[in-house]
Amino acid sequence: HASWMAEDGYRVHVVDLTPRHIEKVREDLASLGVTADLGDARHLDLPDNSNDAVLLLGPLYHLTDGADRLQALREARRVVRPGGLVAVAAVNRFASLFDGLARGFLFDPEFRGIVDQDLADGQHRNPDDRPHWFTTAYFHHPEELRTELEGVGLAVLDLVGVEGLAGWLEHLADTWDTSAGRDVILYASRAIESEPTLLGLSAHLLAVTRAPT
Repeated sequence: HASWMAEDGYRVHVVDLTPRHIEKVREDLASLGVTADLGDARHLDLPDNSNDAVLLLGPLYHLTDGADRLQALREARRVVRPGGLVAVAAVNRFASLFDGLARGFLFDPEFRGIVDQDLADGQHRNPDDRPHWFTTAYFHHPEELRTELEGVGLAVLDLVGVEGLAGWLEHLADTWDTSAGRDVILYASRAIESEPTLLGLSAHLLAVTRAPT
């Protein structure tokens, strides 16, 4: 996803590998001025320094090869203006372990084998396409994500865990639907989102970085 500044204000442009996603953006968001094109995060058809901010919300966990992830990050840095922001989402290395414990999958020996692989090298696979066991993906250790970002010259301004413990507590679903309850859940997540010792607790990580000036 990329946004750029036009004469009449900010605009948002979506780049996605899946044709159906592009169709949905054009159907649902065109009236808001959002545009979309098919594309690959590793090879963006955008000029250098042409965006005020770039959001990578998917490529990093769907690119299982480290060289591909670094190429996507280099492309984000290339198309963002000097000093611009690049925000990156990743799936946490420990996501399947906690999800499996919360939802009971971990008691299945086959799922434990998947978790063992996740913990060993981050390469998540679901060879039998079991429902709710996710798809082929890469799961980052929090410090590994920081290393990749800094390795392409992006300065990490913040690296946070998105959900915290709340993401694994299904009984909070009804509480989330109330304004007061939602405030408390968000309070709990914000209290630890930047705590280095607890980054691995969240299913998702979010890094906000700045391109060099």
